[in-house]
Amino acid sequence: MKHVGSISAALLMSALLIALPGCQKQEGPAEKAGKEIDKTLEKAGQQVEKAGDAIQDAAKGDKK
Repeated sequence: MKHVGSISAALLMSALLIALPGCQKQEGPAEKAGKEIDKTLEKAGQQVEKAGDAIQDAAKGDKK
């Protein structure tokens, strides 16, 4: 009888390990678009920061 319990537990764990990856939520088009917007805004922010640094350097008389 001990073997039946061990086998049942092993089968249950195997079934859970197989089923869990299938439960992951797939990214929809809105979520993909949101991520692209985030990337674009991040790049724009970096460009604004570079421009600000260039303006500060120009005001100090430094050239790059």
